[in-house]
Amino acid sequence: DVIIIDDMISSGDSIIEVATELKRRKAKRIFAAATFGLFTNGLDKFDQAYEDGTISGILTTNLIYQTPELSRPYYINCDMSEYIALIIDTLNHDGSISSILSPDERIQHVLQKYKNGETI
Repeated sequence: DVIIIDDMISSGDSIIEVATELKRRKAKRIFAAATFGLFTNGLDKFDQAYEDGTISGILTTNLIYQTPELSRPYYINCDMSEYIALIIDTLNHDGSISSILSPDERIQHVLQKYKNGETI
């Protein structure tokens, strides 16, 4: 299983090209993750890549507008609302956001929940 990480998905050409090469090299499942999913050329390429088994899933955040057409079986929305609200709240109370920006403590917390068999 492989995760392709990029800052944004524009046309999707580079992600599909990388996924195709990874499949050729015997990757099992391939997921693409990006902060911003622009999908400037639509979703037809991704639909085809999903149908032929090249890509198993695509994850993007809701930090930009997401069109209703993103409702696809392979699409996973990563909701950042709570995180953005926490940053705004911290700044409104003149707090430091350094602990929010450092993922170490959150990662350790998630790992501990996983080890305890809790829902993450």
